[in-house]
Amino acid sequence: MLSAQRAHVGRAAASVGTTVFSGDVLDTEKLGNLQVRTGAARLLLASSSRVTWGAEADVPAATLNNGSATFSTANAKAFALRAGTAVIRPTGDEPSIGNVAVLNAKELTVHCTRGSLTLTVADDSLRIPEGMAAHILLDPDAKVPADAQKEWGTKRPKSSGKNKFLFFWIAAVGAVTAFAVYKALESPDRP
Repeated sequence: MLSAQRAHVGRAAASVGTTVFSGDVLDTEKLGNLQVRTGAARLLLASSSRVTWGAEADVPAATLNNGSATFSTANAKAFALRAGTAVIRPTGDEPSIGNVAVLNAKELTVHCTRGSLTLTVADDSLRIPEGMAAHILLDPDAKVPADAQKEWGTKRPKSSGKNKFLFFWIAAVGAVTAFAVYKALESPDRP
């Protein structure tokens, strides 16, 4: 463990240097955080979040039960994050950074800030490119909540090919990023 503030491994307080084993439950309190390193990957658990540590096809992995987590990897076999029935992993051997937030048992958001990520549910996959985010509905037969319609737009989410999940592209992420880059590159001599 690289850092821990207001965090636990099982019922014990987490501390720097703690070894994490398969099956361990890691959680953070409100205003807490925890960072774990495993080989070529790091996992940062945000406040009020919980994961169960394990492996996914011989790759270090964690299952995000609630809250949000950010992970960074150096290659495709460095780490996988499970959230509900979805598995999120790097697409290729390039470095990648992703953030996953569990909204409820059937919904999550996945944001890729570097490289690209692949979200897989059963045999259905979605590639999330760098700079994009997606709102994922894991049960395609469930109705989209009315408040989600207001927040994410008025269109029904796009259906993936085999209907294992539905998704919304979150376009605001790209617009905000473009505006921030524009402002950062603007000349100080120009008002």
